[in-house]
This record gives sequence, C-alpha cells and structure tokens, in this order.
Amino acid sequence: MALVKKSITTTDRQEQWIRAQVASGDYGSDSEYFRTLIRQDQDRNATFRAVKEAIQEGVESGVSDRTVKEIRAEAEQRYEVRHG
Repeated sequence: MALVKKSITTTDRQEQWIRAQVASGDYGSDSEYFRTLIRQDQDRNATFRAVKEAIQEGVESGVSDRTVKEIRAEAEQRYEVRHG
C-alpha cells in the first residue's frame, strides 16, 4: 500500500494532546495516531451505513402481522448467524 504524505495544522492544545498520546507509548508516532483515528472513523461510518440501510429496509418492508416477540427473535437469530 502506497503512503501519501499529508500536512495538517493543529492548535497548541491539540498538539499537546497528540504528543501525550505518543508519549504514553500507545502510538509510535503522530502518523500512527492519526491512522488509528482514521480507521476508527471508517469503522464508525461503516456501522452507521449498515444501520441506516437496515432502517430503510424495515421502512420499505411495510407493516408486519408478526408480534414484537417474533420479530425480536428473528432479529436475534440473524445477529447470531452474522456475528457468531
């Protein structure tokens, strides 16, 4: 994977925070810290999109004649299949 060099500007307070994160030993460099933040943001966005799609699917499916208990049981079963 090719790396692309970026330049960013931070406030003094943000710079102090970044340095503290690196100094804690959790990150080897500023770049590693930023890449971690980007990956976390990508994960959150993927989760948001999946939930949004599920809501839309529910809206489009219309009114159900099943009970809430039946719907919940099916949802839990699907979750188990997907997430083991």
